[in-house]
Amino acid sequence: MTTIANNLQQVLGRIAQACTAAGRSPADVALLAVSKTFGADAVMEAVTAGQRAFGENYIQEGVDKIVALRASLPVSMPGVTLQWHCIGPVQSNKTRPVAEHFDWVHTVDRLKIAERLSDQRPDHLPPLQICIQVNVDGGATKSGVPPAEALGLLRAVAKLPRLQARGIMSIPDHAPDFEAQLAIHTSARRLFDEISALGEPGLEGFDTLSVGMTADLEAAIQAGSTMVRVGTGIFGGRTYPAA
Repeated sequence: MTTIANNLQQVLGRIAQACTAAGRSPADVALLAVSKTFGADAVMEAVTAGQRAFGENYIQEGVDKIVALRASLPVSMPGVTLQWHCIGPVQSNKTRPVAEHFDWVHTVDRLKIAERLSDQRPDHLPPLQICIQVNVDGGATKSGVPPAEALGLLRAVAKLPRLQARGIMSIPDHAPDFEAQLAIHTSARRLFDEISALGEPGLEGFDTLSVGMTADLEAAIQAGSTMVRVGTGIFGGRTYPAA
C-alpha cells in the first residue's frame, strides 16, 4: 500500500471514530482531499485508493490537474468521475477558470464574485455548487462575511442562474485544544442550523457545513461538520516554492 493510500485509510478511520463518538454515521461526513502543491500523480494515487473529491487552493494549479486527470482517467480508470472543489480565494480576474472547470466553490464572500461565476458558468455544465465563506471567529485579517451577513449573501446567490447555494464554510484561526476547537466549530454549526431552519426559497439544497481540517476534524465532526478538508493528513507535509 502506498503512503498516500495508507494515510487515506488512517484519515477515514479517524472520521469513523469521530462519528462514533458523536453518535453520527460516517456516511454523513464527506472527505475532501486537499491536493494543493501536489501533482496529478499524487492525486492519481489517492484516486486509485478510492478518493473522488479533491480541493484546490490555487486556481491555475487546480485547473492544470483537472485537465490532466480528465485526459488520463478515461484510459486508466474508465467510468471514474472526480469532483473538484475550489477552496482558495477567488479574485474577480480568476472567476472564469473556476466557473469553467470546478464543480464547487467554498470561498464566495462577495456578491460580485458570485455574479461573475454565474455569468461565466458554461450552460452545458451542471450548476456550480456554492458555499459562503463565513468569518466565524472574527479574525481581522480573515476572509469571509460576518455571520450576520451570511443569510443575505446566500439569498442573493440563490437567485443567480447556474449556481446552487449549498452551505457555509469557515477557516477559523488555530485553536489550542479540542474544547476550543469545538466551541468555534459549534458557532458555525449554530449559524448553519439557523439558516437551515428558515426553509428559504432557493435554499432547498442547503446541506453542507464545510469545517474541519487535519488537526481539528474530530472537533468539527463533533460539532456537526458534513465535510472535512484534509490535506497534510493524506498527502504529507508541503514544500512551498520560494517567493
